[in-house]
Amino acid sequence: MASSSRPAPRRRVVLGLAGPTLDGGRDAQRWQHWRPTVAVVQHEELLVDRFELLYERRSTTLAETLCRDIASVSPETAVRLHPIELADAWDFEEVYGVLQEFAHAYAFDPEAEDYLLHITTGTHVWQICTFLLAEARYLPARLLQTSPPRRTAGGPGSYRIIDLDLSRYDRIAQRFESERSASLSMLKVGIDTRNAAYNRLIDQIERVAARSRAPILLTGPTGAGKSRLARRIYELKRERRLLAGRFVEVNCATLRGEGAMSALFGHRRGAFTGAQTDRPGLLRAADGGLLFLDEIAELGADEQAMLLRAVEERRFLPLGADAEAESDFQLIAGTNRDLAEQVRSGRFRDDLLARIDLWTFRLPGLAERREDIEPNLGFELDQASARGGTRVTLNKEARERFLAFATSPAAAWTGNFRDLNAAVTRMATLAQGGRITVDLVDDETARLAAGWEDAAPPPPGESLLARLLGSDRLAALDLFDRVQLAEVVRVCVRSRSLAEAGRTLFAASRQKKKQPNDADRLRKYLARFGLAWAELHAG
Repeated sequence: MASSSRPAPRRRVVLGLAGPTLDGGRDAQRWQHWRPTVAVVQHEELLVDRFELLYERRSTTLAETLCRDIASVSPETAVRLHPIELADAWDFEEVYGVLQEFAHAYAFDPEAEDYLLHITTGTHVWQICTFLLAEARYLPARLLQTSPPRRTAGGPGSYRIIDLDLSRYDRIAQRFESERSASLSMLKVGIDTRNAAYNRLIDQIERVAARSRAPILLTGPTGAGKSRLARRIYELKRERRLLAGRFVEVNCATLRGEGAMSALFGHRRGAFTGAQTDRPGLLRAADGGLLFLDEIAELGADEQAMLLRAVEERRFLPLGADAEAESDFQLIAGTNRDLAEQVRSGRFRDDLLARIDLWTFRLPGLAERREDIEPNLGFELDQASARGGTRVTLNKEARERFLAFATSPAAAWTGNFRDLNAAVTRMATLAQGGRITVDLVDDETARLAAGWEDAAPPPPGESLLARLLGSDRLAALDLFDRVQLAEVVRVCVRSRSLAEAGRTLFAASRQKKKQPNDADRLRKYLARFGLAWAELHAG
């Protein structure tokens, strides 16, 4: 039996600034006083593999001395020197810019290395900027503060790893907010969306993406943009060095049977007929990165059980394997189904839902964001122009005609952004010289309206009602009774008992009764149409 390999321990890396005042001293007397940079590597329990030492160019001699002294007390610590230019160490903008430039240029590897930011040296401005960049994850590190020993104690003093709350420094906070705005724009693909609820949603997602690696659940109708948003979340986290691995996207609706287990979790050669070689699986491919499982409700029971363990323990057993595999990924799940209803019907595991439901965000459909149709129209036109290599535009009258239809109640947008993308693609393809005319708009809006009318689903409960009553009995009902009965049927199939369904249906009128008997009222109502609870609920 093969044993699973354990990941190597992460190397500890300290980033700090050479302090001319506290770290100073050239002759042998320098060892008689406490120097915070050297003291960092003198703690026996704080083993440092590498020290990244920033220094102002005018302090080159000091930096070289510190490099030699660190080597003498901690030979196992490698020191790398980074010269910086600071005209004024008390200027917020300058210090922040220098640090940000260093952060962008430095090749951080959080999967293999643990970073500590030494904040004891440098001005208060330096410490504030260090904190802000660390919080924004431009510097993916914790903060390290060292303190001198007591007068009688001697030695390297003490240290602690801390968090600082420096939000009162408004100038830098405002600059930080501008960078957050850039992140929000990135999540929205640069589209200046106007829907207030959607903008608040994106703001929350940005905060969660920056601070958490817990699973995220994206719900909402098909075509609302879950896949695109998942990729943007990945790109944001990758830019901030929160993830180093790949973005792996899986549509669970395409996975079936043994193929589903093999695709997700991999297999060993000979695990089943046709398994000619080993297959690592998509979870392994997402190691260190982000796994997006779209339509997660379509996974089978076995895949759900295996996924639950993989999310909780980062371990799973490939088909035909004797040893477990490991993968450390962040999960984003997408679905257009009501997972709570799927749990009640036994089609989705309640423990898996509980594990992925920490951060749930519902993306509204396009019909719920009609004020965002105009900026999204501009985005789709730009995309069509890029695909075709020709600038595609709408003249003023054509734009007004399309937007008047698109934002009206007549526009159902059942396919959401897929419908909008398809509409613009068709008009752009037919446009002579890349100019979309009123006639093309009229043809397209007529096509959209006809398609929505043909694809309109029956009222909730109507399909089950037709199976229970039969087409002849259903046709004999007045439309009033038919619509009301369909809603009653819908509530019944979602309820666990006759009494629960009755409480839902008679929630207002039951308050006026001294002894409400909701179950009996509902039973008598169903009997009027020849229906019984057991028959209906089984159906």
